[in-house]
Amino acid sequence: GTGHSEGYTLRWLSSTDHTRSTPLGPRGLKASDSSTATTGAGGVVTLSSASDQGILYGAFALLRHLQTGGLPSDREQHSQPAIQRRMLNHWDDLNRFVERGYAGFSLWDWFTLPEVRLPRYRDYARACASLGLNGTVLTNVNANAWILTPEYLRKVAALAEEFRPYGVRVYLTARFSAPLEIGGLKTADPLNAEVVAWWRKKVDEIYTFIPDFGGFVVKANSEGQPGPQDYGRTHAEGANLLADALAPHQGIVMWRAFVYQAANTEDRVNQAYREFMPLDGQFRANVVLQIKNGPLDFMPREPFHPLFGGLRKTVPALELQITQEYLGASIHLCYLAPLFEEVLDADTYANGAGSTLARVVDGSLHRHTLSAIMGVANTGTDRNWTGHPLAQANWYAFGRLAWDPALSSEAIAREWVRQTFSPADEATCESIFRILMPSREIVVNYSMPLGLHHIMAEGHHFGPGPWVVSSRPDWSSPYYHQADTQGLGANRGTTGSNAVATYAKELSERWGNPDTCPENLLLWFHHVAWTHTMPSGRSLWDELCLRYQSGVDGVRSLQRQWSALKGKIDEERFLHVSALLKRQESDACDWRDACLLYFQQFSKMPLPPGVEEPRASLEAFKAVKLRYFPGNPGGH
Repeated sequence: GTGHSEGYTLRWLSSTDHTRSTPLGPRGLKASDSSTATTGAGGVVTLSSASDQGILYGAFALLRHLQTGGLPSDREQHSQPAIQRRMLNHWDDLNRFVERGYAGFSLWDWFTLPEVRLPRYRDYARACASLGLNGTVLTNVNANAWILTPEYLRKVAALAEEFRPYGVRVYLTARFSAPLEIGGLKTADPLNAEVVAWWRKKVDEIYTFIPDFGGFVVKANSEGQPGPQDYGRTHAEGANLLADALAPHQGIVMWRAFVYQAANTEDRVNQAYREFMPLDGQFRANVVLQIKNGPLDFMPREPFHPLFGGLRKTVPALELQITQEYLGASIHLCYLAPLFEEVLDADTYANGAGSTLARVVDGSLHRHTLSAIMGVANTGTDRNWTGHPLAQANWYAFGRLAWDPALSSEAIAREWVRQTFSPADEATCESIFRILMPSREIVVNYSMPLGLHHIMAEGHHFGPGPWVVSSRPDWSSPYYHQADTQGLGANRGTTGSNAVATYAKELSERWGNPDTCPENLLLWFHHVAWTHTMPSGRSLWDELCLRYQSGVDGVRSLQRQWSALKGKIDEERFLHVSALLKRQESDACDWRDACLLYFQQFSKMPLPPGVEEPRASLEAFKAVKLRYFPGNPGGH
């Protein structure tokens, strides 16, 4: 079930309040009766729900309360998910490579399925259920059509059986050209009668293997993927082809809005908006547009995607990235809940003030009956699931916010820390909380501060590359930072690409003026003179330099705080995180030195006091070539 049926109610009753109920046990929880557990004071906790799945979520909520300090002071707590479809997207290939995966290989051992059911499959489903997640997309958005063949559907069905007791439904990515590649057809034109019939038959076949199959995710006509535009058709016509096949089974299509073309000379951040706004209202009711949080590509900081403020008749779904593609992989500590919170709390002004992105996504703003949120997973076969031990907090944070977007990043961090480390040691928990909270802003400062974006190294995206000039302008760093002797930053105001006009008037007026634009988005929207006076009273150049230095200093502060925990937590985690923070400091220095040396060619201004001298020359940084970086399909 989804929506209200997944909600639960917890009541704390004294012994005199106790009414008939059935014992709360570890198995066999049923919604037909309330379930209870006694408290130390002789009282009773009553858990009730309209569904078995709600009882499961309520049981995990009760455990969370007990692990984080006991039951709340109010005598009743009712909770239900704000968003219906809450899922992880795994960018996992059938050969077990994980694109942008930094924690080992794929969890799914396709070769030994369906016979071999690894215990970790159930562990994974239980972990997802503990957060209220109810879906998982098993395969990469850069799809392989073979996943839709009977050979692989039997394997998918085995995973679905393992996940089903925990309420986790399976979804798959659909390659748009599958009718040609595995169907023997000569076309994949979505309006071709044979293609329509092939997809209907294929979907019916999938449901014979997986009766509760959730639906498809589709990446089409983006970064070389096939799609309806190959046949002169629209994204809506392509999505509706699949939606019509899934509708009899209550399945959905999640059509990704991450589209841009090398031949399109318009600012890349405008392209998806221009592509999809004219199609608003043309999609079937069981189609959601899966939209990244920002208009570019999971940058350390972006404004929210303008489609969230523009679409009215089409269901928008939010895609967040839990894996740290542009935020230091699983090497750098970066607690992502503040980023997720920043996105969800953003006011789109779609229906006036208070039209938060969370209200757009949960369907309440435009009264949509379908809602969805996705997180690109950071899990793998590493023993600790996520590579960096503290990166588990990001999987946790996504799940908690998917259930309740109103939760604060601070509250989520405290929950995770107390459940992961010793809740009895308040001082240690508080120290780890204080390490997590500033970590995302620290990464922003030493990599892409003040609204800078897409200045990372090519291919693997790890480390600095403001000099990168690729085979395509929209994969080249100067396309975005536009550094010259006059200043720095993209001109997206009225004299530039006018991307600011894709937002509501309240935002376009504020963001379109460099004097009122938020400092953290300044270089996203404006080309600013090196001598421009910032709110601090410093020039843009000095402010930029000091931001990079503050990022390095921030990592060193995290190191000192973590070192103080020696003997307070287990040695294995202590030493692992210590080593990772040491590497992070070195990488942060590389970011600072390489970027400032590069931009100094244009500013021709000295480093201000307080900024350390570079450790190497610009040419030395340009010569760095990382090979076989995890999660990079190119290998270099």
